[in-house]
Amino acid sequence: MEARAGSPLPSDADREREALVISEHLPAGYSAEFDGGANDNTTSAPAGPTSDAAGSLESSLKLQGGDMHRDLFRAAARTRMHKRAATFHSPRLQATGDGDGDDDVLTIADHMVPGGFRRAFIQQNRNDHIWASRIPVTRNFVEFLDLYGSFAGEDLADSDDEAIETGDEDDDEDDGQQPHPSRASENRPLLGRRKSTRAPRTSTASTTKTFFTLLKAFIGTGIMFLPKAFNNGGILFSSLTMLTVAVVTMLAFHLLLACKAKYGGGYGDIGQAIAGPRMRSLILASVTLSQLGFVCAGIVFVAENMTSFFKAVYHSSESPFSATTLVLAQLVVLVPLAFIRNIAKLGAAALLADVCILLGVSYIYYYDIAHIATHGIHKTVVLFNPDKYFLTIGSAIFTFEGIGLILPIQSSMAKPQRFEPLLGLIMVIITVLYTSVGALCYATFGSNTSIEIIDNYPQSSAFVNAVQFLYSVAVLVGTPVQLFPALRIIEGKIFASHKSGRKSARTKWTKNAFRTFLVGVCGVVSILGAGNLDRFVALIGSFACVPLVYIYPAYLHYKGVAETRAARLGDVVFMVVGLVCMVFTTVITVVNSFF
Repeated sequence: MEARAGSPLPSDADREREALVISEHLPAGYSAEFDGGANDNTTSAPAGPTSDAAGSLESSLKLQGGDMHRDLFRAAARTRMHKRAATFHSPRLQATGDGDGDDDVLTIADHMVPGGFRRAFIQQNRNDHIWASRIPVTRNFVEFLDLYGSFAGEDLADSDDEAIETGDEDDDEDDGQQPHPSRASENRPLLGRRKSTRAPRTSTASTTKTFFTLLKAFIGTGIMFLPKAFNNGGILFSSLTMLTVAVVTMLAFHLLLACKAKYGGGYGDIGQAIAGPRMRSLILASVTLSQLGFVCAGIVFVAENMTSFFKAVYHSSESPFSATTLVLAQLVVLVPLAFIRNIAKLGAAALLADVCILLGVSYIYYYDIAHIATHGIHKTVVLFNPDKYFLTIGSAIFTFEGIGLILPIQSSMAKPQRFEPLLGLIMVIITVLYTSVGALCYATFGSNTSIEIIDNYPQSSAFVNAVQFLYSVAVLVGTPVQLFPALRIIEGKIFASHKSGRKSARTKWTKNAFRTFLVGVCGVVSILGAGNLDRFVALIGSFACVPLVYIYPAYLHYKGVAETRAARLGDVVFMVVGLVCMVFTTVITVVNSFF
């Protein structure tokens, strides 16, 4: 194509895209002879047979007007050869899907559907992908982290977000300027101002993708707290507790999904539709409290885990750094990470955390099975521990808590009717995984089971020390992901009158000061909870997670969905049991921790 006067010449990438689009309109089975461009205007003999998926290609000169359109066939052939050569060597082609059937270039059929030409225009002009989303391995982690922007179904996208989806178009429109084509969004209206800072999430996730997304949503650092929970409750009581909590949690998910099916929206929206704005505020307060509890638990875990690491490295019974020092050192790292507005930038941290979890769990299975096969079950293992069994209940609830990601994951599915059976399968898998890890570790080490289970493994092993250190780093850099929903919910209340700090440095740094203060509060709480991680986890599970997972869904179902007497009675029983469990385990945990 000829470039207009005064306009920049098209790049090779532009020519390649144009040739690919043009090739969709050319007849199949024909190709131009490629001679390097020496004699473009001479008639040539038919091209020889070429091995291709479509068989032998014939010369395009046999077509009517073939000589006139010869350059188009040659451009298509050249692009096809370059694409084949680059498929296994070009990170760009592999990242965009040219090698795996997920091409950026739309076919004729794609152009013919409603909105096809607009979609093609957007894809041809976009150049703002986050670096991690170009890599197939990390792309899923970026998409998974994006779910935290819709945590509990809420719109938590930061108005200061550097990502394009969070409202840069609005600022352009405010200034009276036309947004740049590369910043166009498929979900942005053609006319008028966007009312939301966040584009609606497309419901395109397949069942397989949703399966792995749910696994990542439920499998986290809580799995490392389970061995001590089994030591606190006994192997039989703890196993039955895990099974019971899994069944009750799945029932609570069912109640919440039934409410969503009738009222739609996020967790807070459902609460407001059924019980008014106060219920919405209560739900968001519980979400905030639970997430801050997870952050504090992560800080305590890293501090105690690094204490054991330094003991092993220095071959000493005492760590050169106290737990308080290690907590304060984490705050130095967490404060700048808390300033990050675009949560997708933490994709590498999420990947590292999952890799470390996989390494840790694999080693646990390997070591424990081999040890039990050789030495048998530890002699101090008991079926029920009457002294600390209540800690097991809170820890189990803490481990299964994942209700904040249920609604956004279901909303992202192309076939949401398949979500609940898929969720049931995931609950079975993680119940087996959690119970087996806890039971194996407790059977291996008995009453010597440590809060940080990695401490029980040979500290002279460089592999164990490496996993211990990497796991601590992964939890540390992943803590801002847990902090993100709490930050956004509180900021939405405090800075409602001037949310955006993009045009006001004072507003932006006021929000940064608030984030620093909140991280500091988490640090103080973590210092107070250091040395009692199992009690701390149990307290968070009992006080913060029980209302969110068990009481609120039953209450909302009772008021807004239940129609039969049996359904209402079941909701009442659910609420009463949840309330009793929360009060009993919270009081007992506090009394045994501080008195």
